[in-house]
Amino acid sequence: MTKSLEDYLEAIGFLSEENKTPRVIDIAKRLGLSKPSVHAALHNLVDRGMIEHEHYGPIQLTEQGKIKYQELKEKHESLTAFFISLGVSPDVAESDACAIEHVISDESFEKIKELIKERK
Repeated sequence: MTKSLEDYLEAIGFLSEENKTPRVIDIAKRLGLSKPSVHAALHNLVDRGMIEHEHYGPIQLTEQGKIKYQELKEKHESLTAFFISLGVSPDVAESDACAIEHVISDESFEKIKELIKERK
């Protein structure tokens, strides 16, 4: 899955966790994108089995989408915490985590998680 689609999935998951039914306009605002761009990405996520969405209907994560969202969320939160523990400012840590979470290998991420646990 591309970084872009992962960003859409994260936006949908985040809005869902805020007890909001994600709408195209909400996702567009959160990501700073146009509604047509969001529609195109939603079709791609439906095709990949990550979300359920009917035209003008609610947008919901499938079970597969929920699993992927939780993986992305864990990476984001763990990487942010790791960078903050190194003395990086919260804003920079958040931004760096967002960029790195999409490209970091599972092996490297597991080692970072182990390091975080050791430091506690």
